[in-house]
Amino acid sequence: MGDLHARCFVRPRPWTAAGFAAALATPQTFLCGDPAGFALGRVMAGEAELLTLAVAPEARRQGAGARLLAAFEAGAAAQGAQRAYLEVAADNAAALALYARAGWRTAGRRRGYYGAGIDAVVMDKALGPPVSS
Repeated sequence: MGDLHARCFVRPRPWTAAGFAAALATPQTFLCGDPAGFALGRVMAGEAELLTLAVAPEARRQGAGARLLAAFEAGAAAQGAQRAYLEVAADNAAALALYARAGWRTAGRRRGYYGAGIDAVVMDKALGPPVSS
């Protein structure tokens, strides 16, 4: 995962192997992946957060991002999340378009989140009705 993440991200800084191991060691965190990439998320108190989504550069623009995003959403809903959130760099047009096509909406902005002059766009999406017990 760390190698693929480093191929996909310069900013925000790529996760380290230790960072992935620590995240995956928590029971709320889950991973969806295939040979083209992965989505890492967590669910707590009925809300999900997409921590990172990485698609191999050679697999981009072939539906892998949409497939991984849908897998994250389904996994989060299966764990009881009714709403999901993510942050994406405001200058990442490809990711913003992917999320918008999948029904995510802009919920806010974090000024300078990714460094000087680079804001994070906070997005959210309803995942469905509450899961009955």
